Amino acid sequence: MFPAFLLAIMMMIQASFWYLARQTALAAARQGVDAARAQNAPLSAGPRAAVAFAQSAGARYLLGPSATDLGSTAQTVQIQVTGHVVSFIPGVDWQISQVAQAPVEQFTTP
Repeated sequence: MFPAFLLAIMMMIQASFWYLARQTALAAARQGVDAARAQNAPLSAGPRAAVAFAQSAGARYLLGPSATDLGSTAQTVQIQVTGHVVSFIPGVDWQISQVAQAPVEQFTTP
């Protein structure tokens, strides 16, 4: 009975790590989109901001974060953040990938 209880506890901890890593990757992608969608901002500002956020906010549970701006157009910014979840259960290696998208800011006169 005790091994099953211990396995259940380990699975709950691993699920918590997965959830935290997923939410951090999504927040980092949103941070990257916000940086890249500002008027006259270079598109490369998005991935840089996303990785910087992921490294500072998720250093303990999101390993090896990386970000790309693939899928972005002149009207839309799309940032994808990927990384790995800290493994509490031996042999488990989950990759996290989250995407955020928003229109590029454009100011017009009436």
